[in-house]
Amino acid sequence: MAKVLMKGNEAMALAAIKAGADAFYGYPITPQNELPEYMSKHMKEHGRVFLQSESEVAAINMIYGAAGAGARVITSSSSPGIALKQEGISYMAGAELPAVIVNVMRGGPGLGGIQPSQGDYKQITRGGGNGDYYLYSLAPESLQEAVDLIKESFDIADYFRNPVMIAVDGLIGQMMEPVDFELETPKWDLPKKTWATDGNQKGRDKNIINSLYLDPNDLEKHDLKLKKKYDEMKRDHQRYELINMDKADIAIVAFGSTARVCRTSIQLLEEEGINCGMIRPITIYPFPSKAFDEIPKSVKDLLVVEMNTGQMIDDVKIVNEGKLPIHFYGRSGGIVPEAEEIVEKVKEIMGGE
Repeated sequence: MAKVLMKGNEAMALAAIKAGADAFYGYPITPQNELPEYMSKHMKEHGRVFLQSESEVAAINMIYGAAGAGARVITSSSSPGIALKQEGISYMAGAELPAVIVNVMRGGPGLGGIQPSQGDYKQITRGGGNGDYYLYSLAPESLQEAVDLIKESFDIADYFRNPVMIAVDGLIGQMMEPVDFELETPKWDLPKKTWATDGNQKGRDKNIINSLYLDPNDLEKHDLKLKKKYDEMKRDHQRYELINMDKADIAIVAFGSTARVCRTSIQLLEEEGINCGMIRPITIYPFPSKAFDEIPKSVKDLLVVEMNTGQMIDDVKIVNEGKLPIHFYGRSGGIVPEAEEIVEKVKEIMGGE
């Protein structure tokens, strides 16, 4: 199949269908509306389920029920809608239910605006609901990467028995790019869902889906079981890309569509004789600490660039362990930073030395 020019939200919806999504439950909110709209038209023709719920809270609880029955499920929303889903997401993590959740981020806090933002970083990476849980969270920088990661994310969710978050911003949701849907993505070795509440089966006890443990010893045992899962994510499943790092004097740390802008900044700086590299986290949880072990000695400074007021910088400080000075440049309110702005910030830092 040749590449197809598609809008971001629609391409992500088609990727989910191709990955075998059995059901979509969601509620409209800009700038992700084209995703459920596409699902509403095409899920039925594939023999799948689409349902527009009465609210975000209802949608995530429908996802909980369908996931508990063993279905491959997906929901999508934008920042305030994801906030409303957080109680249900916490319940799903506690009940060990796999699902894919697409967050097409918009400006905030509150209702904010409908323009692109990365203001949900902490909501995504710190577990936005109650208790000790995390979501395996992927932050693609292009539409092709978003499609590929969504196709793989259903396997990841099933493998870990945990919700997976796809963190994009409104720019990726709304832009158009050519996408190849036939590219191979990794296939995970998945056991059968013997835990699912899919009706009485001979030879097994009845299955119960639950996140309630009234005995504190039982709850602690369950929390420690979940922690082993998150420890495996951190140990074996970090993802990142190193760009132009071999002889870099300064390294940018950026994810998602901000990293796309930074690629242009690196090219502009090279024209001026400045060697600038980039660490691009692809997983924002687990944060790719291993990437920072590969920083060459030539790098003297780190510059964190985000579409927020500085949320990822805490993770960079943790993994940097005080080795290098850390600087920040960000735009918020739905403003996308321009490559030239980042160039000026790098030159300011280099000049400051």
